[in-house]
Amino acid sequence: MSFGKMNIFIDIISVETVKDSEGFSKPTDTIVASVRAYKEDRHGNEKWANRATFSEATALFCFRKIPDILVSTKMVIACSDGRYEITSVEDVKGKGMYIEALAKKVVASSG
Repeated sequence: MSFGKMNIFIDIISVETVKDSEGFSKPTDTIVASVRAYKEDRHGNEKWANRATFSEATALFCFRKIPDILVSTKMVIACSDGRYEITSVEDVKGKGMYIEALAKKVVASSG
């Protein structure tokens, strides 16, 4: 992955539920890291066809591994296109250099 392909800035966000003084739960966002990433939207090529198990994923994000931060499926990625829920996290080729995250776009329900 070359540095030139990482042309989008993303925020990796940890979403936690916090109770206020009256006992109501409220989700709060904490930005864990802001990094450059490569983003690929879902389309009909062979690579995406092989990812049939993750049919709900709409985008792939690839970024450098961040020391002392464990990216998990409980986190959210925010970029200029919107928010994405992480559905899968994988260490690319097991070398500990890059993280590949499959994510699903968060769409607000109308109502």
